[in-house]
Amino acid sequence: MSRLARLLLVVGTAVAVVGLSKFHAAEVAEPPYDYTASSRLAWSMGYAGLLLLCAYSMGVPELNQGRRRIMLAAVASVGLAALGVSVLQLGLGTALLPRFVVFGVGLVLVPWFWICANLAVDGKSWEAQRDRVIVVGSWAEAAELTRELEESSERPAVVVDVLEPAQVRPSRQLDRPLLDAVAAGDATVVVLDRDAQADPTVVGQVAELHEQGTRVRTLSLFYEEWLGKLPMAELERVSLLFDIGELHRRRYARQRRVVDLLLGVLGLVGLVLVLPLVAVGNLVGNRGSLFFRQERVGRHGRPFTMLKFRTMRDGADTSSWTQEEDPRITPFGNVLRRSHLDELPQVLNVLRGQLAVVGPRPEQPVYVAELTEKLPFYRLRHLVKPGLTGWAQVKQGYAADESDALEKLQYEFYYLRHQGLALDLRIVARTVRSVVRWAGT
Repeated sequence: MSRLARLLLVVGTAVAVVGLSKFHAAEVAEPPYDYTASSRLAWSMGYAGLLLLCAYSMGVPELNQGRRRIMLAAVASVGLAALGVSVLQLGLGTALLPRFVVFGVGLVLVPWFWICANLAVDGKSWEAQRDRVIVVGSWAEAAELTRELEESSERPAVVVDVLEPAQVRPSRQLDRPLLDAVAAGDATVVVLDRDAQADPTVVGQVAELHEQGTRVRTLSLFYEEWLGKLPMAELERVSLLFDIGELHRRRYARQRRVVDLLLGVLGLVGLVLVLPLVAVGNLVGNRGSLFFRQERVGRHGRPFTMLKFRTMRDGADTSSWTQEEDPRITPFGNVLRRSHLDELPQVLNVLRGQLAVVGPRPEQPVYVAELTEKLPFYRLRHLVKPGLTGWAQVKQGYAADESDALEKLQYEFYYLRHQGLALDLRIVARTVRSVVRWAGT
């Protein structure tokens, strides 16, 4: 249902922009003009893209709960896009698009966005039950899996039953307890832990279920597909010997660097524009040095100096983990953190090649040494260039202690396994959504 809502959102936006543009060119403008042969065709496509970006940033169609919040998100999406085009036209001193199109599209798309968002929301109750999961494993593993599905799943699912391997072993030749449990629970997915995978009586029943159309996954694969992470309990060194895009695909590595440079240049323009505002804010509510410099560990364990806008009191001890409501953070520094503006100077690190736009977040050397001793395979995250943002950040946020670092590492392994331009762009889009929705920490 969410896929249908997204498709309708895109198609409806394109139809509204193009339709009103053609109507204006033929019936409203004096004199009429050929829309398809004018520069306004390209600008209207850009406006459609901006409308979709604003809708995505505000969580339309999937992330809104309640009819009132859906309407507010729809109005905000259209309003932001119209404001953006208006500011651009004002700055350039020319009418890129007629007001009839800019504001007429808004009037059409607010109810259309509302319809699409309601369609997605109405479908969620069905989607949440779409994947009904039986776990063949320990209760502890099943409890953790249930918690993960409730908090941050990539695909909706619900655990309907938990069976230990001993419970599904046939006591008689014709018994099929696992098949009976799947039928009773109307399950669509069966998840096996390591003990279940090693039991031939379990595997035999699973083979029958597979033939009948029930999906079967190991615990590790289920985490990967439904949760976007690799569980530490299931990892062995051999399971981490997969291709990594940055290491094993030269074309991707070059494309990645080109994207980094392009986004770095755009970020540099933003840095120049924001710098005076941050400097004034510093004088008022964050007195002290403007920038914060700190050594971090980069690719292959090489240290580099990372640059940020300072958000803590000048001279504060920065050697410990940052916590929620950290007393070291000044009020203006909190604004910078919440808006992610404190990260903007790192575009200089990107242009120097020390950071990528997307990758595991770089840590301080002292933390790296500590975590390398305590967390299995922690060094693997340094096989790729660290990033401004990453899969772990959009899924979990920043680490506040060792347990958070372990949780992040599972997401980072997923990123290493699936590293590519498609995932990178997906992470950038989610980061933009987080910034626009003021959801960062």
